[in-house]
Amino acid sequence: MKTICLYFEIHQIIHLKRYRFFDIGTDHYYYDDYENERSITDIAERSYMPALTAIQEMIRENGNYFKVAFSLSGTGIEQLEMHAPQVLEKLQQLNETGCVEFLAEPYSHGLSSLANEECFAADVNKQAKKIEEYFGKKPTVLRNSSLIYSDDIGAQAAALGFKGMLTEGAKHVLGWKSPHYVYNCAMAPNLKLLLRDVELSDDISLRFNNSDWDGYPLFADAYISRIAALPQEEQVINIFMELLALGIAQPLSSNILEFLKALPACAKEKGITFSTPSEIMDKMKSVDTLNVPDTLSWVDEERDVSCWLGNPMQREAFNKLYSVADRVRIANDPRINQDWDYLQASNNFRFMTTKPSNVGLDRGIYSSPFDAFTNYMNILGDFINRVNALYPVDIDNEELESLLTTIKNQGDEIEMKDKEIVRLQAKVEKMQDAENALKEKLEKPKEEKKAPAKKAAPKKAAPKKEAPKAEAPKAEEPKK
Repeated sequence: MKTICLYFEIHQIIHLKRYRFFDIGTDHYYYDDYENERSITDIAERSYMPALTAIQEMIRENGNYFKVAFSLSGTGIEQLEMHAPQVLEKLQQLNETGCVEFLAEPYSHGLSSLANEECFAADVNKQAKKIEEYFGKKPTVLRNSSLIYSDDIGAQAAALGFKGMLTEGAKHVLGWKSPHYVYNCAMAPNLKLLLRDVELSDDISLRFNNSDWDGYPLFADAYISRIAALPQEEQVINIFMELLALGIAQPLSSNILEFLKALPACAKEKGITFSTPSEIMDKMKSVDTLNVPDTLSWVDEERDVSCWLGNPMQREAFNKLYSVADRVRIANDPRINQDWDYLQASNNFRFMTTKPSNVGLDRGIYSSPFDAFTNYMNILGDFINRVNALYPVDIDNEELESLLTTIKNQGDEIEMKDKEIVRLQAKVEKMQDAENALKEKLEKPKEEKKAPAKKAAPKKAAPKKEAPKAEAPKAEEPKK
Protein backbone atom coordinates (compact mmCIF):
# COMPACT_ATOMS: atom_id res chain seq x y z
CA MET A 1 0.00 0.00 0.00
CA LYS A 2 1.33 3.39 -0.98
CA THR A 3 1.78 6.07 1.66
CA ILE A 4 2.45 9.80 1.40
CA CYS A 5 4.91 11.46 3.77
CA LEU A 6 4.02 15.16 3.83
CA TYR A 7 6.56 17.43 5.51
CA PHE A 8 6.84 21.22 5.96
CA GLU A 9 9.78 23.32 7.13
CA ILE A 10 9.42 26.55 9.14
CA HIS A 11 12.39 28.91 9.25
CA GLN A 12 12.62 32.68 9.47
CA ILE A 13 15.46 34.78 8.05
CA ILE A 14 17.12 37.03 10.65
CA HIS A 15 17.70 40.29 8.78
CA LEU A 16 20.99 42.09 9.52
CA LYS A 17 21.10 45.86 9.58
CA ARG A 18 23.41 48.12 7.58
CA TYR A 19 26.71 47.90 9.45
CA ARG A 20 29.63 50.16 8.48
CA PHE A 21 33.34 49.57 8.95
CA PHE A 22 33.47 52.38 11.51
CA ASP A 23 30.81 50.61 13.61
CA ILE A 24 33.27 47.85 14.44
CA GLY A 25 34.15 48.02 18.12
CA THR A 26 31.40 50.54 18.95
CA ASP A 27 28.13 48.80 18.01
CA HIS A 28 27.56 45.19 19.02
CA TYR A 29 23.93 44.91 17.90
CA TYR A 30 23.62 43.63 14.35
CA TYR A 31 19.92 43.23 13.55
CA ASP A 32 17.17 45.11 11.75
CA ASP A 33 14.38 44.73 14.31
CA TYR A 34 11.80 46.56 12.23
CA GLU A 35 12.31 44.33 9.19
CA ASN A 36 12.40 41.17 11.31
CA GLU A 37 9.09 42.01 12.95
CA ARG A 38 7.49 43.15 9.69
CA SER A 39 8.51 40.06 7.74
CA ILE A 40 7.52 37.42 10.30
CA THR A 41 4.20 39.16 10.98
CA ASP A 42 3.46 39.29 7.26
CA ILE A 43 4.37 35.64 6.67
CA ALA A 44 2.37 34.51 9.71
CA GLU A 45 -0.71 36.37 8.47
CA ARG A 46 -0.47 35.41 4.79
CA SER A 47 0.89 31.87 5.10
CA TYR A 48 1.50 30.19 8.45
CA MET A 49 -1.85 30.76 10.15
CA PRO A 50 -4.09 30.01 7.13
CA ALA A 51 -2.01 26.94 6.21
CA LEU A 52 -1.91 25.53 9.74
CA THR A 53 -5.63 26.16 10.18
CA ALA A 54 -6.28 24.24 6.95
CA ILE A 55 -4.11 21.35 8.16
CA GLN A 56 -5.98 21.37 11.49
CA GLU A 57 -9.27 21.07 9.58
CA MET A 58 -7.84 18.20 7.53
CA ILE A 59 -6.94 16.30 10.70
CA ARG A 60 -10.32 17.03 12.26
CA GLU A 61 -12.17 15.79 9.19
CA ASN A 62 -9.99 12.72 8.54
CA GLY A 63 -9.00 11.64 12.06
CA ASN A 64 -5.89 9.49 12.30
CA TYR A 65 -5.91 8.89 8.55
CA PHE A 66 -4.19 12.19 7.71
CA LYS A 67 -0.72 12.81 9.16
CA VAL A 68 1.95 15.42 8.61
CA ALA A 69 5.45 16.36 9.82
CA PHE A 70 7.10 19.71 10.60
CA SER A 71 10.50 21.00 11.57
CA LEU A 72 11.25 24.44 13.00
CA SER A 73 14.65 26.09 13.22
CA GLY A 74 15.52 27.43 16.66
CA THR A 75 16.04 30.94 15.33
CA GLY A 76 12.66 30.69 13.63
CA ILE A 77 11.05 29.71 16.94
CA GLU A 78 12.66 32.74 18.61
CA GLN A 79 11.15 35.08 16.01
CA LEU A 80 7.74 33.46 16.42
CA GLU A 81 7.99 33.79 20.19
CA MET A 82 8.60 37.52 19.89
CA HIS A 83 6.34 38.51 17.00
CA ALA A 84 3.86 35.72 16.18
CA PRO A 85 3.22 33.46 19.21
CA GLN A 86 -0.16 32.46 17.73
CA VAL A 87 1.73 30.27 15.23
CA LEU A 88 3.36 28.29 18.03
CA GLU A 89 0.01 27.97 19.80
CA LYS A 90 -1.53 26.57 16.62
CA LEU A 91 1.34 24.08 16.27
CA GLN A 92 0.79 22.96 19.86
CA GLN A 93 -2.87 22.39 19.09
CA LEU A 94 -1.86 20.28 16.10
CA ASN A 95 0.57 18.35 18.29
CA GLU A 96 -2.28 17.43 20.66
CA THR A 97 -4.06 15.58 17.83
CA GLY A 98 -1.36 12.90 17.76
CA CYS A 99 -1.22 13.15 13.95
CA VAL A 100 1.85 15.39 13.76
CA GLU A 101 5.57 14.64 14.12
CA PHE A 102 8.20 17.30 14.81
CA LEU A 103 11.71 16.71 13.46
CA ALA A 104 15.15 17.88 14.54
CA GLU A 105 17.30 20.28 12.53
CA PRO A 106 20.18 22.69 13.28
CA TYR A 107 19.04 25.43 15.66
CA SER A 108 20.67 28.13 13.52
CA HIS A 109 19.56 26.72 10.16
CA GLY A 110 23.26 27.00 9.38
CA LEU A 111 26.01 25.09 7.60
CA SER A 112 27.80 23.70 10.67
CA SER A 113 27.54 20.14 9.28
CA LEU A 114 30.02 21.22 6.58
CA ALA A 115 32.50 22.74 8.99
CA ASN A 116 32.67 21.41 12.53
CA GLU A 117 31.26 18.17 13.97
CA GLU A 118 31.08 19.39 17.57
CA CYS A 119 29.42 22.60 16.47
CA PHE A 120 26.90 20.63 14.40
CA ALA A 121 26.11 18.31 17.31
CA ALA A 122 25.57 21.27 19.66
CA ASP A 123 23.41 23.01 17.03
CA VAL A 124 21.14 19.98 16.57
CA ASN A 125 20.91 19.08 20.25
CA LYS A 126 19.96 22.64 21.15
CA GLN A 127 17.06 22.61 18.68
CA ALA A 128 15.94 19.11 19.72
CA LYS A 129 15.75 20.30 23.32
CA LYS A 130 13.68 23.31 22.25
CA ILE A 131 11.27 21.07 20.32
CA GLU A 132 10.91 18.77 23.32
CA GLU A 133 10.11 21.76 25.55
CA TYR A 134 7.33 22.91 23.21
CA PHE A 135 5.85 19.61 22.07
CA GLY A 136 6.76 17.13 24.79
CA LYS A 137 8.73 14.64 22.72
CA LYS A 138 12.36 14.45 21.67
CA PRO A 139 12.77 14.17 17.87
CA THR A 140 14.10 10.88 16.49
CA VAL A 141 14.42 11.95 12.84
CA LEU A 142 16.78 14.66 11.61
CA ARG A 143 16.35 17.12 8.78
CA ASN A 144 19.50 19.13 8.05
CA SER A 145 19.34 22.72 6.79
CA SER A 146 18.01 22.68 3.19
CA LEU A 147 18.19 18.85 3.28
CA ILE A 148 22.02 19.01 3.15
CA TYR A 149 23.37 15.47 3.28
CA SER A 150 26.42 13.33 2.62
CA ASP A 151 27.71 10.01 3.90
CA ASP A 152 29.79 11.83 6.52
CA ILE A 153 26.81 13.87 7.71
CA GLY A 154 24.73 10.71 7.90
CA ALA A 155 27.36 9.13 10.13
CA GLN A 156 27.26 12.22 12.36
CA ALA A 157 23.47 11.96 12.59
CA ALA A 158 23.67 8.30 13.55
CA ALA A 159 26.26 9.11 16.22
CA LEU A 160 23.79 11.62 17.68
CA GLY A 161 21.23 8.83 18.09
CA PHE A 162 18.83 9.59 15.22
CA LYS A 163 17.16 6.67 13.48
CA GLY A 164 16.69 8.47 10.18
CA MET A 165 17.19 11.56 8.03
CA LEU A 166 15.35 13.35 5.25
CA THR A 167 17.26 14.37 2.16
CA GLU A 168 16.89 15.16 -1.52
CA GLY A 169 16.09 12.57 -4.17
CA ALA A 170 18.63 14.11 -6.53
CA LYS A 171 18.97 12.45 -9.93
CA HIS A 172 22.77 12.62 -9.95
CA VAL A 173 22.79 10.59 -6.72
CA LEU A 174 19.95 8.14 -7.44
CA GLY A 175 20.83 7.38 -11.06
CA TRP A 176 18.34 4.68 -12.14
CA LYS A 177 17.01 4.24 -8.60
CA SER A 178 13.65 5.59 -7.47
CA PRO A 179 13.13 7.96 -4.50
CA HIS A 180 10.04 5.96 -3.52
CA TYR A 181 11.87 3.51 -1.25
CA VAL A 182 13.57 3.60 2.13
CA TYR A 183 17.36 3.63 1.86
CA ASN A 184 20.18 3.61 4.43
CA CYS A 185 23.38 5.56 5.00
CA ALA A 186 26.53 4.07 3.50
CA MET A 187 28.64 4.83 6.61
CA ALA A 188 25.93 4.07 9.18
CA PRO A 189 23.61 1.29 7.92
CA ASN A 190 21.23 1.71 10.86
CA LEU A 191 20.37 5.25 9.72
CA LYS A 192 17.40 5.15 7.33
CA LEU A 193 16.89 7.77 4.63
CA LEU A 194 13.71 9.21 3.12
CA LEU A 195 14.25 10.92 -0.24
CA ARG A 196 12.21 13.88 -1.45
CA ASP A 197 10.30 13.38 -4.68
CA VAL A 198 11.57 16.47 -6.49
CA GLU A 199 8.90 16.65 -9.19
CA LEU A 200 5.84 16.03 -7.02
CA SER A 201 7.10 18.43 -4.35
CA ASP A 202 8.00 21.25 -6.74
CA ASP A 203 4.70 20.90 -8.61
CA ILE A 204 3.06 22.26 -5.45
CA SER A 205 5.72 24.55 -3.99
CA LEU A 206 7.10 26.13 -7.22
CA ARG A 207 4.78 25.56 -10.18
CA PHE A 208 1.22 25.43 -8.82
CA ASN A 209 0.28 29.00 -9.82
CA ASN A 210 2.38 29.14 -13.00
CA SER A 211 -0.03 29.48 -15.89
CA ASP A 212 2.80 28.76 -18.37
CA TRP A 213 3.42 25.34 -16.83
CA ASP A 214 2.18 22.33 -18.81
CA GLY A 215 0.52 20.90 -15.72
CA TYR A 216 -1.48 24.04 -14.98
CA PRO A 217 -4.04 24.02 -13.46
CA LEU A 218 -3.21 21.23 -11.02
CA PHE A 219 -6.13 19.41 -9.41
CA ALA A 220 -5.99 17.14 -6.37
CA ASP A 221 -7.55 14.12 -8.10
CA ALA A 222 -5.10 14.30 -11.01
CA TYR A 223 -2.18 14.71 -8.60
CA ILE A 224 -3.18 11.66 -6.57
CA SER A 225 -3.82 9.66 -9.75
CA ARG A 226 -0.19 10.23 -10.75
CA ILE A 227 0.91 8.83 -7.41
CA ALA A 228 -1.44 5.85 -7.71
CA ALA A 229 -0.07 5.11 -11.20
CA LEU A 230 3.48 4.61 -9.89
CA PRO A 231 4.73 0.99 -9.89
CA GLN A 232 3.11 -1.05 -7.12
CA GLU A 233 6.41 -1.74 -5.37
CA GLU A 234 7.18 1.99 -5.06
CA GLN A 235 5.35 2.59 -1.79
CA VAL A 236 6.86 5.72 -0.20
CA ILE A 237 6.10 9.13 -1.73
CA ASN A 238 7.91 11.92 0.11
CA ILE A 239 6.54 15.42 -0.51
CA PHE A 240 8.73 17.98 1.28
CA MET A 241 8.55 21.79 1.08
CA GLU A 242 8.68 25.01 3.08
CA LEU A 243 5.42 25.93 4.79
CA LEU A 244 5.55 29.45 3.33
CA ALA A 245 5.06 27.87 -0.10
CA LEU A 246 1.40 27.83 0.96
CA GLY A 247 0.51 31.51 0.84
CA ILE A 248 3.77 33.21 -0.14
CA ALA A 249 5.35 31.31 -3.05
CA GLN A 250 1.85 30.22 -4.07
CA PRO A 251 -0.64 32.92 -3.04
CA LEU A 252 -3.86 31.99 -1.29
CA SER A 253 -5.76 33.40 -4.27
CA SER A 254 -4.44 30.46 -6.32
CA ASN A 255 -6.64 28.11 -4.21
CA ILE A 256 -3.54 26.30 -2.97
CA LEU A 257 -5.21 25.49 0.37
CA GLU A 258 -8.33 24.10 -1.31
CA PHE A 259 -6.02 21.85 -3.33
CA LEU A 260 -4.27 20.72 -0.16
CA LYS A 261 -7.52 20.02 1.71
CA ALA A 262 -8.79 17.86 -1.16
CA LEU A 263 -5.77 15.52 -1.09
CA PRO A 264 -6.89 13.18 1.76
CA ALA A 265 -10.27 12.37 0.21
CA CYS A 266 -8.70 11.72 -3.21
CA ALA A 267 -5.96 9.58 -1.67
CA LYS A 268 -8.45 7.53 0.36
CA GLU A 269 -10.36 6.69 -2.83
CA LYS A 270 -7.15 5.29 -4.32
CA GLY A 271 -6.20 3.33 -1.19
CA ILE A 272 -3.25 5.62 -0.42
CA THR A 273 -2.46 6.47 3.20
CA PHE A 274 -0.51 9.23 4.98
CA SER A 275 2.39 8.52 7.37
CA THR A 276 4.93 10.41 9.44
CA PRO A 277 8.66 9.83 8.84
CA SER A 278 9.04 7.82 12.05
CA GLU A 279 6.15 5.53 11.15
CA ILE A 280 7.67 4.75 7.77
CA MET A 281 11.09 4.08 9.25
CA ASP A 282 9.60 1.81 11.92
CA LYS A 283 7.45 -0.21 9.49
CA MET A 284 9.62 -0.43 6.39
CA LYS A 285 13.05 -1.90 5.85
CA SER A 286 15.78 -0.32 3.79
CA VAL A 287 16.02 -1.72 0.27
CA ASP A 288 19.56 -0.55 -0.46
CA THR A 289 22.47 1.63 0.60
CA LEU A 290 22.60 5.18 -0.78
CA ASN A 291 26.13 6.34 -1.55
CA VAL A 292 26.52 10.12 -1.31
CA PRO A 293 30.25 10.96 -1.20
CA ASP A 294 29.62 14.57 -2.24
CA THR A 295 27.26 16.90 -0.41
CA LEU A 296 23.77 17.43 -1.83
CA SER A 297 20.84 19.72 -0.94
CA TRP A 298 17.40 20.67 -2.27
CA VAL A 299 18.55 24.05 -3.67
CA ASP A 300 18.99 25.02 -7.36
CA GLU A 301 19.35 22.72 -10.34
CA GLU A 302 22.71 21.34 -9.18
CA ARG A 303 21.26 20.15 -5.82
CA ASP A 304 24.57 20.86 -4.10
CA VAL A 305 26.00 23.53 -1.75
CA SER A 306 27.30 25.91 -4.42
CA CYS A 307 24.59 28.48 -3.69
CA TRP A 308 26.26 29.05 -0.29
CA LEU A 309 29.91 28.24 -0.99
CA GLY A 310 30.26 28.64 -4.74
CA ASN A 311 32.42 31.77 -4.93
CA PRO A 312 35.53 33.08 -3.11
CA MET A 313 33.55 35.66 -1.11
CA GLN A 314 31.26 33.03 0.34
CA ARG A 315 34.12 30.69 1.19
CA GLU A 316 36.08 33.52 2.81
CA ALA A 317 33.11 34.47 5.00
CA PHE A 318 32.37 30.83 5.81
CA ASN A 319 35.96 30.01 6.80
CA LYS A 320 36.28 33.21 8.83
CA LEU A 321 33.09 32.47 10.75
CA TYR A 322 33.95 28.89 11.62
CA SER A 323 37.53 29.76 12.51
CA VAL A 324 36.18 30.76 15.93
CA ALA A 325 33.66 27.89 16.24
CA ASP A 326 35.66 26.01 18.87
CA ARG A 327 36.39 29.18 20.81
CA VAL A 328 32.69 30.14 20.86
CA ARG A 329 31.76 26.64 22.03
CA ILE A 330 34.45 26.65 24.72
CA ALA A 331 33.62 30.14 25.99
CA ASN A 332 29.85 29.44 26.12
CA ASP A 333 28.86 33.07 26.66
CA PRO A 334 25.04 33.62 26.39
CA ARG A 335 25.15 36.82 24.30
CA ILE A 336 27.92 35.48 22.07
CA ASN A 337 25.94 32.25 21.60
CA GLN A 338 22.85 34.11 20.40
CA ASP A 339 24.81 36.15 17.86
CA TRP A 340 26.59 32.96 16.81
CA ASP A 341 23.25 31.30 16.00
CA TYR A 342 22.06 34.23 13.90
CA LEU A 343 25.36 34.70 12.03
CA GLN A 344 25.47 31.00 11.09
CA ALA A 345 22.12 31.13 9.27
CA SER A 346 22.56 29.92 5.68
CA ASN A 347 20.76 32.92 4.16
CA ASN A 348 23.73 35.14 5.12
CA PHE A 349 25.83 33.21 2.60
CA ARG A 350 22.99 32.83 0.10
CA PHE A 351 22.81 36.64 -0.23
CA MET A 352 26.41 36.55 -1.52
CA THR A 353 25.76 34.09 -4.35
CA THR A 354 26.63 35.04 -7.91
CA LYS A 355 24.83 32.06 -9.42
CA PRO A 356 21.79 32.55 -11.66
CA SER A 357 18.76 30.81 -10.21
CA ASN A 358 15.32 29.83 -11.45
CA VAL A 359 13.96 30.69 -8.04
CA GLY A 360 13.83 34.41 -7.29
CA LEU A 361 16.24 35.58 -4.62
CA ASP A 362 15.31 38.55 -2.46
CA ARG A 363 18.59 40.12 -1.36
CA GLY A 364 16.93 42.33 1.24
CA ILE A 365 18.97 45.45 1.99
CA TYR A 366 21.80 44.42 -0.32
CA SER A 367 22.29 45.79 -3.82
CA SER A 368 24.73 43.08 -4.90
CA PRO A 369 26.60 39.97 -3.69
CA PHE A 370 29.63 42.15 -2.88
CA ASP A 371 27.45 44.49 -0.83
CA ALA A 372 26.17 41.50 1.16
CA PHE A 373 29.72 40.22 1.65
CA THR A 374 31.03 43.60 2.84
CA ASN A 375 28.22 44.12 5.34
CA TYR A 376 28.53 40.60 6.72
CA MET A 377 32.32 40.79 7.07
CA ASN A 378 32.06 44.08 8.97
CA ILE A 379 29.69 42.44 11.45
CA LEU A 380 31.84 39.32 11.59
CA GLY A 381 34.91 41.43 12.34
CA ASP A 382 33.22 42.95 15.38
CA PHE A 383 31.88 39.57 16.49
CA ILE A 384 35.29 37.89 16.32
CA ASN A 385 36.85 40.77 18.28
CA ARG A 386 34.26 40.19 21.01
CA VAL A 387 34.94 36.45 21.04
CA ASN A 388 38.69 37.01 21.34
CA ALA A 389 38.18 39.64 24.04
CA LEU A 390 36.58 37.09 26.35
CA TYR A 391 39.95 35.44 26.98
CA PRO A 392 43.52 36.36 25.98
CA VAL A 393 44.10 35.74 22.28
CA ASP A 394 47.55 34.28 22.90
CA ILE A 395 45.94 31.29 24.63
CA ASP A 396 45.22 28.69 21.96
CA ASN A 397 41.97 26.73 21.92
CA GLU A 398 43.39 23.56 23.47
CA GLU A 399 44.97 25.46 26.33
CA LEU A 400 41.83 27.52 26.81
CA GLU A 401 39.60 24.46 26.83
CA SER A 402 41.90 22.76 29.30
CA LEU A 403 41.89 25.85 31.51
CA LEU A 404 38.12 26.27 31.37
CA THR A 405 37.62 22.55 31.95
CA THR A 406 39.79 22.80 35.04
CA ILE A 407 37.84 25.83 36.22
CA LYS A 408 34.55 24.05 35.52
CA ASN A 409 35.70 20.93 37.33
CA GLN A 410 36.79 23.03 40.27
CA GLY A 411 33.46 24.82 40.18
CA ASP A 412 31.63 21.48 40.09
CA GLU A 413 33.78 20.23 42.95
CA ILE A 414 33.05 23.36 45.00
CA GLU A 415 29.36 22.99 44.23
CA MET A 416 29.44 19.35 45.32
CA LYS A 417 31.26 20.30 48.51
CA ASP A 418 28.76 23.07 49.18
CA LYS A 419 25.95 20.57 48.78
CA GLU A 420 27.77 18.15 51.06
CA ILE A 421 28.22 20.91 53.65
CA VAL A 422 24.52 21.70 53.52
CA ARG A 423 23.70 18.02 53.83
CA LEU A 424 26.04 17.57 56.80
CA GLN A 425 24.70 20.71 58.47
CA ALA A 426 21.19 19.36 58.13
CA LYS A 427 22.37 16.04 59.52
CA VAL A 428 24.10 17.78 62.47
CA GLU A 429 20.95 19.79 63.17
CA LYS A 430 18.89 16.64 63.06
CA MET A 431 21.30 14.88 65.44
CA GLN A 432 21.29 17.94 67.69
CA ASP A 433 17.51 17.91 67.79
CA ALA A 434 17.53 14.19 68.60
CA GLU A 435 20.12 14.76 71.32
CA ASN A 436 18.09 17.59 72.85
CA ALA A 437 14.97 15.46 72.77
CA LEU A 438 16.81 12.63 74.48
CA LYS A 439 18.19 14.97 77.14
CA GLU A 440 14.74 16.28 77.86
CA LYS A 441 13.47 12.73 78.18
CA LEU A 442 16.27 11.78 80.57
CA GLU A 443 16.01 14.92 82.67
CA LYS A 444 12.32 14.52 83.47
CA PRO A 445 12.74 11.54 85.90
CA LYS A 446 15.61 13.35 87.68
CA GLU A 447 13.48 16.40 88.19
CA GLU A 448 10.74 14.21 89.57
CA LYS A 449 13.17 12.65 92.10
CA LYS A 450 14.61 15.98 93.17
CA ALA A 451 11.24 17.54 93.88
CA PRO A 452 10.26 17.10 97.65
CA ALA A 453 7.63 14.49 98.10
CA LYS A 454 4.39 15.85 99.38
CA LYS A 455 3.78 14.54 102.98
CA ALA A 456 0.36 13.31 103.74
CA ALA A 457 -1.43 15.64 106.05
CA PRO A 458 -1.22 14.16 109.57
CA LYS A 459 -4.44 12.80 110.76
CA LYS A 460 -5.77 14.62 113.70
CA ALA A 461 -5.61 12.31 116.74
CA ALA A 462 -8.91 11.73 118.30
CA PRO A 463 -9.10 13.53 121.61
CA LYS A 464 -7.99 11.20 124.34
CA LYS A 465 -10.53 10.49 126.94
CA GLU A 466 -9.09 11.48 130.21
CA ALA A 467 -9.22 8.75 132.80
CA PRO A 468 -11.71 9.58 135.46
CA LYS A 469 -9.94 11.18 138.35
CA ALA A 470 -10.26 9.34 141.64
CA GLU A 471 -12.25 11.35 144.06
CA ALA A 472 -10.51 12.20 147.31
CA PRO A 473 -12.17 10.49 150.25
CA LYS A 474 -14.51 12.77 151.94
CA ALA A 475 -13.51 13.75 155.50
CA GLU A 476 -15.80 12.24 157.99
CA GLU A 477 -17.91 14.62 159.78
CA PRO A 478 -17.19 14.66 163.50
CA LYS A 479 -19.62 12.73 165.47
CA LYS A 480 -21.77 14.64 167.71
